Amino acid sequence: MSTKEQHNEAAEAVEEVVSAEQSDQASEDTVNEVVEEDSRYAELVKLAEEKEQRFLRAQADFDNFRRRTMKEKEELGQYASMKLIGQLLPVVDNFERAVAAASVNGDFESLAKGVDMIFRQLESTLEQEGLKAMNVVGEPFNPEFHQAIMTVDSDEHEEGIIVEEVQKGYILKDKVLRPAMVKVSS
Repeated sequence: MSTKEQHNEAAEAVEEVVSAEQSDQASEDTVNEVVEEDSRYAELVKLAEEKEQRFLRAQADFDNFRRRTMKEKEELGQYASMKLIGQLLPVVDNFERAVAAASVNGDFESLAKGVDMIFRQLESTLEQEGLKAMNVVGEPFNPEFHQAIMTVDSDEHEEGIIVEEVQKGYILKDKVLRPAMVKVSS
């Protein structure tokens, strides 16, 4: 074998070794990439599971909050009048005392005076809760506050003015609780 042939064989052997090393390096790089992708995938799966658990906890917290507020709302509806009724109990007590005293004494003048005092006590209690009676006579008719039950010919008032109040109307805070029943001039 000539030197040239030996030289070619050596070069081919070196190329095979280099090629094998490159192939090994490529395989190693591929393995590293797969390992990195697997670890990244595992991280993403773990992160997704954590997010799902957070979501489920938040959903459960919201469900509990909704149930609790519904229960509180129901209780509020049941016991909303408790304060007002507590304030009205002294009025009821006074009515009982007045009726008992009138039946024993038969003094109806005192009974009328006592009932008047109790009525003022009741009005005061209701005013404290925001109830106001409407003063409507002489006012222009307003269907938001008044319910016309009759029209009356009147020379004193111009058309559309309330002439007479048949039943009082009441406002609770800012809302009409009961419109006033009125007679309106035509």
